[in-house]
Amino acid sequence: MKLTPRTVDGIARIGARQWAGLDTRDNPFLAWPFLHSLEASGSVAADNGWQPHHLCLYENDELVAAAPAYIKSHSRGEFVFDWAWADAYHRSGLEYYPKLLSAVPWTPVSGPRLLVAKDHPEPEGLRKALIDFALSRCEALGLSSWHCNFIHETDLEAFGESSLLARRDCQFHWHNRGYGVFDDFLATLKSKKRKNIRQERRNVAEAGIRFERRRGREFTPEDIAFIHLCYRRTFHAHGNHPALGLDCFRMLAETIPESMLAVIAYLGETALAMSLYFSGGGTLYGRYWGTLQDVPGLHFETAYYQGIEYCIEHGLERFESGAQGEHKIARGFEPVKTRSFHYIAHEGFRAAIAHYLEREAEWLDDYHGEIARHEPFHLTSRG
Repeated sequence: MKLTPRTVDGIARIGARQWAGLDTRDNPFLAWPFLHSLEASGSVAADNGWQPHHLCLYENDELVAAAPAYIKSHSRGEFVFDWAWADAYHRSGLEYYPKLLSAVPWTPVSGPRLLVAKDHPEPEGLRKALIDFALSRCEALGLSSWHCNFIHETDLEAFGESSLLARRDCQFHWHNRGYGVFDDFLATLKSKKRKNIRQERRNVAEAGIRFERRRGREFTPEDIAFIHLCYRRTFHAHGNHPALGLDCFRMLAETIPESMLAVIAYLGETALAMSLYFSGGGTLYGRYWGTLQDVPGLHFETAYYQGIEYCIEHGLERFESGAQGEHKIARGFEPVKTRSFHYIAHEGFRAAIAHYLEREAEWLDDYHGEIARHEPFHLTSRG
């Protein structure tokens, strides 16, 4: 297997046809149109700290492996937090930035990061070659580190045989266990949890709020503008910068309409709130939520219960509603471990961070044990 490694400074230069030959496990955030929309709209660019530096391997001029990668000048939009590492570097008189990151920008969703050609006879060899290529880029460019965030289990073997540092975290996902209707799901919950959810849904209904669901192909220009307005309001309310521009939302609706779902809440004929979802590979992903008016229970209904209902109605296996959120446990979401791997070039810091990660893993195990005490399901409900 003779491979030619190349870095590419924009996914448009790779091309949609060649990218489609890679196994993305039908993850919508790894589709060429999604990544291209981020770059073409300026939401991901060198001047905002996301310089595309995609790692590609070619065999006879055919793309056989790739890792979406970016040279970062900050750690925003990653959701695997290394701010303390950067601060320690700075206090020691060293430069942590720039660094190399393999991830989907602004998207805390697990998926393959070492993409290989479908049906290639040596997939593990390609994945290991991508890891070696990433490390060589760090050395050639003098980068402090390489971070590969939210990896899929398909990448575990290659990373497990590397010298990179492993890190775990926790998200909360909902799992469809063959429910026919929403009440079937509720029946698996303990009585108090079930009553609380019914009360939250009743509060929204009694406020006169109704919901409409639309796939991306059904979005009107007004829908897209409203979705973006709600998205911006949520980010501003939490003191964060809304990185995705209106043009990005427009491009996504045009290029991956079947992957997009909006749930819009109306009071009378006035749009009040929305949640934007993506779907693919049997999973629904909740990405953005926003409202123009606070109504008790509206967030849970729009961002969680509408998503659960959609999964049940369409036979989707899993619902990932985003990062963090212990409050999701009481609403039927379960803890799931996420994984990332990290290369630290500086030997001293590599040892220190490895020690930190060992202690962090112990804390995470304790955290999972504590979560188990708040199990919302009947002991026999999941079989």
